[in-house]
Amino acid sequence: MSQAAPGAPSPSLAALLARAVDYAGLFPPARLPMADAVRAYADYRHGPQAWMLGRFVVPAARLEEFDEAGGELLPASAAASWALSATVSADVELDTRSIHRFNDYHRDVRHGAVHVDTVELKVATPAEVVAADEFVGAFDAFLEVPIDEDPDALVAAIAGIGAKAKVRTGGLTADAIPGARQVVRFLRRCLERGVAFKATAGLHHALRGEYALTYDPGAPRGVLYGFLNVLLAAAFMRQGADDGVALALLDERDPAAIEVGDRFVRWRGQAVAADDLRAARHDAVAFGSCSFREPVDELHALSLL
Repeated sequence: MSQAAPGAPSPSLAALLARAVDYAGLFPPARLPMADAVRAYADYRHGPQAWMLGRFVVPAARLEEFDEAGGELLPASAAASWALSATVSADVELDTRSIHRFNDYHRDVRHGAVHVDTVELKVATPAEVVAADEFVGAFDAFLEVPIDEDPDALVAAIAGIGAKAKVRTGGLTADAIPGARQVVRFLRRCLERGVAFKATAGLHHALRGEYALTYDPGAPRGVLYGFLNVLLAAAFMRQGADDGVALALLDERDPAAIEVGDRFVRWRGQAVAADDLRAARHDAVAFGSCSFREPVDELHALSLL
């Protein structure tokens, strides 16, 4: 991989990763206490790689706890606003009421400086997609779909309500990691239906490889996808790459196979221009990571930052 200019990402890397990392420090395997996660997010917002940082992900049921932990760390004006993504439980009505109450309070007290604008919830059937829309239609909604079977009907239903899809690409056990063909099929269905998506779980590494599945000593290991693999696979597919190319890219583990220049990213002789990467991010909106430091550190190790 080529080296970025000192102190700044290359334009193509910025196109690929701007605001891409939704910080999910509350969730496994990090499982940080609320106060620690909020303080970490506040610090990252003022750090040199803040350009990569997306939303703070918090369960809707813990929004009051978020307020208590945030205290003076939270911005006082909309000029430095925090956008949150709230995960919603099976009780969608209860959780969305909590979100509206939270937003109303912050609109009155902080003039909207902190607000939930995105929600994430699981769906298993097209009927659940339609039912969820009654409550989450006011938000930018990411609906997580199972991908062990063809998710086309679910993705079509998501397209029908104007929402976005979400895919889980990892887990705390090896059997929770989906196969590459399942991931590519999900990406293909989203592209075919014009549905944007985010990915989550196991994506705190840059490239595919065998990693510990938790932070516990002696934790089991598994082969995880890297965030570069997933985002680049989506970008290459968007400009016409077939499923075979996408499968090979998802399995790419060699840093030398990816070249990041100022105006392009090239993988094994095939290139995507920076403008096309920027456009591809309208499809591949973000990825959730329980760590922000690990993606940044691995990009440094690859001489990209």
